[in-house]
Amino acid sequence: MHRLTALRRPGSARLFVRREPAARTLLAPQAARRLTAKAPGPAHRPALPRKTNVPSKSPSSGVEDLLFYTITEGKEQVPISYFTSALKKTGLHPSDPRLKDCMEELRQAAKDSVGEALMGRDLFHRCVGGNIVLLIQAFRKKFIIPEFDVFAQKINDIYNTVQNQRDGRVADYIPQLAKFSPDLWGVSLCTVDGQRHSVGDTKQPFCLQSCVKPLQYAIAVHEAGTEQVHRYVGMEPSGLKFNMLSLDDEDKPHNPMVNAGAIVISSLIKPRSNKAEKFDYVMEFVKKMAGQEYVGFSNAMFQSEKETGNRNFAIGYYMKEKKCFPLGADMIDSLDFYFQLCSIEVTCESGSIMAATLANGGICPITGERVLSAESVRNTLSLMHSCGMYDFSGQMAFHVGLPAKSGVSGAILLVIPNVMGVMCWSPPLDRVGNSVRGIHFCQELVSLFNFHNYDNLRHFVKKLDPRRPDGDDRNKSVFNLMFAAYSGDVSALRRFALSSMDMQLKDYDSRTALHISAAEGHIEVVKFLTEVCKVDPFVEDRWGNLPMDDAMQFGHEEVVKVLKDYQQVYRQHEGQRTEASPIMDTIEVIV
Repeated sequence: MHRLTALRRPGSARLFVRREPAARTLLAPQAARRLTAKAPGPAHRPALPRKTNVPSKSPSSGVEDLLFYTITEGKEQVPISYFTSALKKTGLHPSDPRLKDCMEELRQAAKDSVGEALMGRDLFHRCVGGNIVLLIQAFRKKFIIPEFDVFAQKINDIYNTVQNQRDGRVADYIPQLAKFSPDLWGVSLCTVDGQRHSVGDTKQPFCLQSCVKPLQYAIAVHEAGTEQVHRYVGMEPSGLKFNMLSLDDEDKPHNPMVNAGAIVISSLIKPRSNKAEKFDYVMEFVKKMAGQEYVGFSNAMFQSEKETGNRNFAIGYYMKEKKCFPLGADMIDSLDFYFQLCSIEVTCESGSIMAATLANGGICPITGERVLSAESVRNTLSLMHSCGMYDFSGQMAFHVGLPAKSGVSGAILLVIPNVMGVMCWSPPLDRVGNSVRGIHFCQELVSLFNFHNYDNLRHFVKKLDPRRPDGDDRNKSVFNLMFAAYSGDVSALRRFALSSMDMQLKDYDSRTALHISAAEGHIEVVKFLTEVCKVDPFVEDRWGNLPMDDAMQFGHEEVVKVLKDYQQVYRQHEGQRTEASPIMDTIEVIV
């Protein structure tokens, strides 16, 4: 790591900054002197009387203003499209139901405006009123993926790499599946905070097929409990093809992720209801998991499934002979229901939200509604990890190390617990029935990011961790803060304040950003640090100087006046002080 070093010589007007082992850079003599020169001593500080009942702006209004100027980079007005673009960079999608009121306000403003619709502070305050907490989290980069735009670009890179795959064949044993183009390829993701990104053919509807199996199992466990469900179905990988006529030693289907297990699970959902009620019940569950995004039904696929479902009928009669179904269950009705569930349609976008609901412990990220119990989600993810990828499940667990479920439509539902859900879709399949591009994407994803379950073991080779904020280094924070104060960059300071940076960090000489900006005469920076950030004006540097002393020494009378007024206000709230009390221990950097 490069080390930032400064050399100060007594009586010298020059400050040399070097980045070891890089070459030296010479700063301007006068600016350098202001940064580091020793002042002759503290200026006379008159006693300041204490005052009470000073009016102040409401905290929420101040936060909204800070957020507004952070987004607009100090401008009083920006195009509405600029704001929506900034939202997308954080991962928030305009269709997010949490932003419904905000988006309606913007649409109305655009409709009412003549020419290009602009957003000012008043419109911004109306828009964010009910969403201030969400937006503060987004722009402070407090979501699970802080640098979401950078992460999304890497996802695009993986997508483009995988798109070149031309292997595999589109499934044709169900006639409706054979109609899809082998060139279709889409990836959508949704984090547990509702950040979303899509690339490719992500709005094209396709049937869930076997990807519905973990969902129907989760619904059954949510409704009836683990013990009841596993009286009729096992939890072990079968080691066989998904549509084999095979039961375990107790004459139960091996697990809910193979056809036999899914057919039995179909008989356990709302057992005393008719077929229409059962289907509506599951559809409502799936829609809640998808945050009310697109969920449909393909009747053509349903009919095609029934007409070509001889193997599934054989499995059904075999299990009926072995008494696998609960008492009173009708095997033909259970098969019919199973075919219906396989014919439920989603897009990559809605499917990724379903996966994110599983990643989020059963709570839909974009609605905040608890859809599934924690028990049902835990069981579902365990079975997806061990049995979800047909007879490729062992290799998937070994190479990717994440819960996933594939379907013969070309879909792969991937769950990264506590982080995000992903839906990949590409119709060409490999020999075991998994999407060729989908598998390749999952492998590339975990080769770049540390998402594999065992990537974080000690001494393991490090990969990228998108959950870690960029610039986590505190020394780097001090340098960035001081440089922004030195150069008068209020926009950068707004970003730092919004990201929860301590605006009173100190350099090696115990100088704060207020010291630096006061010495440089940057009055807008001084006003921001005092009026918005409420920093302590009584912090002394290593020579005992206050920020006001630096402003006086370099003749910045306007800054002196601002600081004198602020000292009075600050004392009213903090009480009479004889000595400055630092907020945090001094952060030492080599300057």
